[in-house]
Amino acid sequence: MRSTVYTKQIGELIDQYKIKLIGSSYSGQLWDKDSFNQIYEDVDQIFTNMASVGGKTFAVSVGQIRGRLKTEQELDNQANLLKAIISLGKKKGIILNLHNHTYEVENHMHDLGGTLKRIPDIGLGPDLNWLLRAGVNPIDFLNKYRKQIIYLHLRDQLSNGRWPESLGEGNVNFKEIADTLNEINFSGVATVELAHESGFVPTRPIRESLKMSRDFMRKTMGI
Repeated sequence: MRSTVYTKQIGELIDQYKIKLIGSSYSGQLWDKDSFNQIYEDVDQIFTNMASVGGKTFAVSVGQIRGRLKTEQELDNQANLLKAIISLGKKKGIILNLHNHTYEVENHMHDLGGTLKRIPDIGLGPDLNWLLRAGVNPIDFLNKYRKQIIYLHLRDQLSNGRWPESLGEGNVNFKEIADTLNEINFSGVATVELAHESGFVPTRPIRESLKMSRDFMRKTMGI
């Protein structure tokens, strides 16, 4: 949403089809202090465009350092920039949540845990499948951080660890997830995010798999 041209097109589609924009996602090297100003200015422009078409949710991935864990200073840098973005979002009616891949929650949650140590009440938008792949129990995570989970990514997984074509075709216990979400009074947004391994050959159009996933969510999770 950096482009005003694309933002205008999004606004026109919203008017045409009477749909709402949830928000946007963002990934950057937030731990790198030399990138602070560039990222802040980039996000400021995105927030301005988002706000103009009703976007409210901003999912942030903080960036990975290949081959090593972040230092305490790098985690400080990351937290300082996140705080600045959170403050900027409040001025424009946009709420930040931390989105995770595997790297944030591997190694005993070194990365995410480092951020939570510095910003204990930060909003979270976990991808439950990335949690699973990193060896973190999604149900335990939902229960532990129940007060700050405001967004979810949902994806299924087969017994062999690979992704199926749509939700409901794998082995993830979404009924248990739904029960947990009810128990913790989750009132945020849950989004289907389909993904496929390299070399996967689809058997049907993606729009059909998305519809199947949506219908499965409604039936199994009531959302």
